[in-house]
Amino acid sequence: MAEQLGIVYTPVEIVDFIIHSVNDVLKKEFDRSISDENIHILDPFTGTGTFITRLLQSGLIKDVDLQRKYKQELHANEIVLLAYYIATVNIENAYHDLIPKTEDNVKNQNYVPFEGIVLTDTFQLGETNESEVLFSETFPQNSARATKQKKTPVRVIIGNPPYSIGQKSANDNAQNQSYPNLEKRIENTYVASSSAGLNKSLYDAYIKAFRWSTDRLKSDQGGIIAFVTNGSWLDGNSTDGFRKTIENEFSSIWVFNLRGNQRTSGELSRREGGKIFGSGSRAPISITLLVKNPDATNKKATIHYHDIGDYLSREEKLKIITGLGSVGNPRMSWKTIHPNKHGDWINHRNDAFESFIPLAPEKKFDLKGQSFFVVQGPGILTSRDIWVYGFSRNHMAQNVRALIAFYNSQRSEFETKRINKPDIKVGDFINSDPTKISWTRALKKDLEKNKPHSFHESKITEGYYRPFCKQSLYYDKSLVESPGLNQIYFPKPKTENVIISIPGVGGTKDFTTVISNSPTDYQVQFNNQCFPLYYFEERQKNSPSLFDAAGDREYIRRDGVSDFIFKRAQKQYGKNVTKEDIFYYVYGFLHSPDYRTTFANDLKKMLPRLPLVDDVRDFWKFSKAGRQLAELHIEYESVPPYPEVKVTGDDSGYFKVQKMRFPKKGQKDTIIFNSKIIISNIPDKAYEYVVNGKSAIEWIMERYQVTIDKKSQIKNDPNDWSKEVGNPRYILDLLLSIINVSVQTVDIVSGSITNRVGNQI
Repeated sequence: MAEQLGIVYTPVEIVDFIIHSVNDVLKKEFDRSISDENIHILDPFTGTGTFITRLLQSGLIKDVDLQRKYKQELHANEIVLLAYYIATVNIENAYHDLIPKTEDNVKNQNYVPFEGIVLTDTFQLGETNESEVLFSETFPQNSARATKQKKTPVRVIIGNPPYSIGQKSANDNAQNQSYPNLEKRIENTYVASSSAGLNKSLYDAYIKAFRWSTDRLKSDQGGIIAFVTNGSWLDGNSTDGFRKTIENEFSSIWVFNLRGNQRTSGELSRREGGKIFGSGSRAPISITLLVKNPDATNKKATIHYHDIGDYLSREEKLKIITGLGSVGNPRMSWKTIHPNKHGDWINHRNDAFESFIPLAPEKKFDLKGQSFFVVQGPGILTSRDIWVYGFSRNHMAQNVRALIAFYNSQRSEFETKRINKPDIKVGDFINSDPTKISWTRALKKDLEKNKPHSFHESKITEGYYRPFCKQSLYYDKSLVESPGLNQIYFPKPKTENVIISIPGVGGTKDFTTVISNSPTDYQVQFNNQCFPLYYFEERQKNSPSLFDAAGDREYIRRDGVSDFIFKRAQKQYGKNVTKEDIFYYVYGFLHSPDYRTTFANDLKKMLPRLPLVDDVRDFWKFSKAGRQLAELHIEYESVPPYPEVKVTGDDSGYFKVQKMRFPKKGQKDTIIFNSKIIISNIPDKAYEYVVNGKSAIEWIMERYQVTIDKKSQIKNDPNDWSKEVGNPRYILDLLLSIINVSVQTVDIVSGSITNRVGNQI
């Protein structure tokens, strides 16, 4: 259950910082203290009781107030039974350790239980009338405590809310609990204020905790919410509505950004520093205090922001937190944040970006749209990659056949079960053994509909799985959860087309782009968005799905580049400009270092917008460079090795790879290919070509290794690809080619593209 709830226990350094911060802000805003009467404090997600325990031990509660505070004004909730018992013991022990000794130097032996803790799901409190009697049959005293707590005027809410947003996969049947009332409040506040298209993250558990806590505070009395949480909300594109709302709902806000986002890579990851929760969370972390002061006159919150700094280890961060002690420490250099119209608090967008022409249309296939392309869509999202992708066509086909056979057996058994038990639910029936099947929402629906599936050899194609890594792909809608628009980009196996891939909105890595000529996966870039040179319409009407057998279907080729941009470019640069020229202009421009640097924040929060450069000579330089780059990046397998690279051991004839590696950390001029072959004298420049947060060379090293999936136990061996293409040296030749591709890419970008954006930015 702890994993389902996203529970991660909190370092005491952070707990102490939050407790002392609350006390300082209480004094500053309300002229009160934690020790004062009627300052009720609630930890709604208490875990093992660390926050309440450390509060008792903090010295912030006066001896004269201790008994009253313990018996009447400290409250905690916990849903995990074991943690509930541990928290109770911890809190009670902390209190009794503080009880003054008698004149005989003996502790008062009257044991006082902590009655402020409730075994409950905090979010469920108040959802329905049933929540009034939660656990009432098993723990009647618990129900009375819950009812009492709900009537208590809480002034301070502290803690570490759970982070989880949902199941990791549909194989996990422990679907997270639904809270209709709370989710409606989120819809009417955070979602209503958001301009983002996808709002799933606004229903994350820690965001729910902020919403629940905000509604729990009494408006006439005010109060403080002090949480340590996932810090993604600070700069997330989809959490703009949350930021806008809390700015309006509170009078002052304090944010201590602890960084540590390890969903990044390379230099950015190193700059983010250590993970505060160790292996417990890879997310960025922030400490947030939201203050609701009814006497405040400002209409919007004053937002105070402090960044802990770059390149700090976990231990260094905890030492800094301990040294500062509280948001009230004058040594904390607070910066006042002024949100822009987009709801950006940090990493503001550049206003000039909006004056450019959008790459993507507002509406797909809008032939009158004013954008570079008329269509764009996500890459292929299978939700079961290990089953439907593979370096070996035959092994992948065997895996797919086995999965389909198991699915059909489950389907038959389910139908038999339904005869005697018609109300049986799919989730309660299915076998989720990951060595036999990978369930998804769509496959479960098929089971419920008693829809059979069968294997079709013709559905096997070649997929562009990761940068410069192709694998065999079983491309059938029965097993591809979200096919994107690849069925209209590549309606037939040998369809000739070219796709520009860029990251989707909300990524953490620096912007990059790559190009391919085959069906492209959703994670070639972060949530990959594909822009085609062409798309295809079926000539026949009311025809079967494009996933069905191709038969004799005919297709009409349409241009992906819009007539709008074509006419503008011809007017600006001359009638000899073609849509293909514009397509490669886009690819060239997206490689501009000036563009990527100037609009780095925009490119994380929005899809690209580009200008048509003023000077016709610059247009052709971008277009020509884009063509050169596209040829390199599409025909990468045929690029000759970089001439200065040295290869030893290839005369051994042993080309199988297990896992390529560098000789030691930081030494990248040499790659140990296998036990016989070593590649050396690799230029530093080659590592400057980065796609999706990683150098092209390191993509080859990562993807072309033998792996065994932990859950399914499926083996994926890149040496099988070498056999299937009939070239034992394939992986070695590929690596040598990519080194040269990388060097040439850097040369083209630095020679033809750098500083060509000019006064456009």
